[in-house]
Amino acid sequence: MNKFKFQSGTKVFLGSDCLFDNKNEILKLGKKAFIVTGKASGKKSGALSDIVKIFDEAGIKYEIFDKIENNPSLQNVKDGGTACRMSGADFIVGIGGGSPLDAAKAIAILAVNDIDPIKLLKNEFTVKPLPIAAIPTTAGTGSEVTAASILTIPEYETKMSFVHEDIFPKVAFLDAKYTESMTGDIAVNTAIDAMSHAIEGYLNKTASPMSDIFALESLNIFGTCMENLCEGRFDKDTREKLLYASMLAGLTIAQTGTTIAHGMGYSLTYFKDIPHGKANGLLLTEYLRYNYEAAQDRVDSVLKALKLISIDNFEKIMRRLVSNDIQFTQEELKKYSSLAMKQKSTAKNLRTVNEEEMFEILDRSLRR
Repeated sequence: MNKFKFQSGTKVFLGSDCLFDNKNEILKLGKKAFIVTGKASGKKSGALSDIVKIFDEAGIKYEIFDKIENNPSLQNVKDGGTACRMSGADFIVGIGGGSPLDAAKAIAILAVNDIDPIKLLKNEFTVKPLPIAAIPTTAGTGSEVTAASILTIPEYETKMSFVHEDIFPKVAFLDAKYTESMTGDIAVNTAIDAMSHAIEGYLNKTASPMSDIFALESLNIFGTCMENLCEGRFDKDTREKLLYASMLAGLTIAQTGTTIAHGMGYSLTYFKDIPHGKANGLLLTEYLRYNYEAAQDRVDSVLKALKLISIDNFEKIMRRLVSNDIQFTQEELKKYSSLAMKQKSTAKNLRTVNEEEMFEILDRSLRR
């Protein structure tokens, strides 16, 4: 058997009322909390009021930073880090989708390291980050179980990630009731993002027998939810399955990282404001076709897990879930190809890709 490494630093509680049932796990993290969330997700989901109730009853002090952007920038997390440092908090609670959870990881570092946030990209910090508790309100990113944080870098005109084992959340609470406030579009887009994590983790040069277990189990669950996703039916059982599948996909990319689908999709989000999961969804069909030549057995395994018989069948499903209503020029796609080639994740794609091939994938996905 090939050598491989597996690492996960997060204790996970999943199920109804898991936050209240295991509140001591969060109370023991420190004496004052800095709550990181977006402008609406924490409140709408009910997760913010629940954690505040727990802190009030336990006499834990807290401050709320609800200024996280949809795609947090370096300046956004710098502001959060400064506010956290001034608050005197000794642990962080991230509440929301991928943006607040990823931002919480960066803030945990910047709160105790007075550095230019661009240095996060190279892990240039010396003081150990504050401990983090994560409460996801979407079933999409799996950030609650990864050691990665994805941030928007305006000077590079893209999104980039940094990874460090010390930003694994110490504990995560996955309760599907906190996902009920998602709109149908957000539920679909975040589900596609999670499915993309599982697929890209499986079609990855760094995939291992352990990561494959999580990836295929995640895809099997998505397969049972596919028709409900297409029809916009989000009952309790479906929400619970999607949240679990998202976490499994997060465990997958915590080991492997992503590949070119994410790298290409970042430009669609940065330049065209297309939601991240939808951007991935627009690209996944041609991504599978491109990788089929080098990894037919693995692509077939992906399709089998999703209960699909062919890539054409997969394409039909994706067209039901996402549609492209934005025009792209060749010049734009050439720029996106160039930017995607600079992403570290590109080197992990199972089939080696060059810039011309990257352009062809984008062109077939978005212009034909």
